[in-house]
Amino acid sequence: GGSRRAKGAALAAAAAVLVAAIATGVVLLGEDDDPGSRAQTLPTATTPTTPAPETGSPTPSPTPSEPSADDPAVVEDQLNGITFPLPDGWVRPEHISDGDVMMSTDGTYDCPGDGGVCRHGLVISRTVTANAESSPKALAEQDIEDAADAAYDHDVLGSKPYGGVKSHEVVGSGPVAVAGRAGYYVRWRVTTGKGPGGYVQSLVFPSTVGTESPVLVRYVFDAGEDGPPLADMDRITKGIRPVGDAGTGGGVGSSIGPSA
Repeated sequence: GGSRRAKGAALAAAAAVLVAAIATGVVLLGEDDDPGSRAQTLPTATTPTTPAPETGSPTPSPTPSEPSADDPAVVEDQLNGITFPLPDGWVRPEHISDGDVMMSTDGTYDCPGDGGVCRHGLVISRTVTANAESSPKALAEQDIEDAADAAYDHDVLGSKPYGGVKSHEVVGSGPVAVAGRAGYYVRWRVTTGKGPGGYVQSLVFPSTVGTESPVLVRYVFDAGEDGPPLADMDRITKGIRPVGDAGTGGGVGSSIGPSA
């Protein structure tokens, strides 16, 4: 009796080994027949990870096209370390290829000249780098003609959205305090071949950060009843602040020209 049980157990064990070998052979044959299915049919070892504790949503840093976290009516120029007030009727740049644009008037209209879409107002901020000159007065006087041409004469494609600049008149210039720094501005009234023309202003002042490279701010305002109030030029200039400093701006008596 014991001998039969021993033989039976041995046969059962042998049968189990044979079944396992056959099953293994099937798996291996399947792999050889279809190597591409290997990643799908064979389990992949993974290392369990512990989820990071929730700490709340991070607060994004403001960018030139986003509102300041503290004041939604402020636009921040991070590169130059300044903020601009956003007057009524002005918005952050949308669908504008020039990354230096800080704000524009709301909406667009059909350009009166070669076609395309135009905006009634733009404010542009950039750092002066390719110029050995550091005097705000000299830089503003050098820039104003280029600013007028870029705004009302021809665009980067050579088109003339306003029929070109026909003449200009200097309507203001002089020193002005900007973000606690001594700056200088020049303002032109521009007459164009088509449309009402406009006002262009070049404002230059030392940066409040880094090497204090000069900051150039260009203002482009259409003339006529559809253009923004010319007084917004003064309001924006007087509202320029160093980032994080709400109390520094244009000083007393820092009028920057006519606001008619």
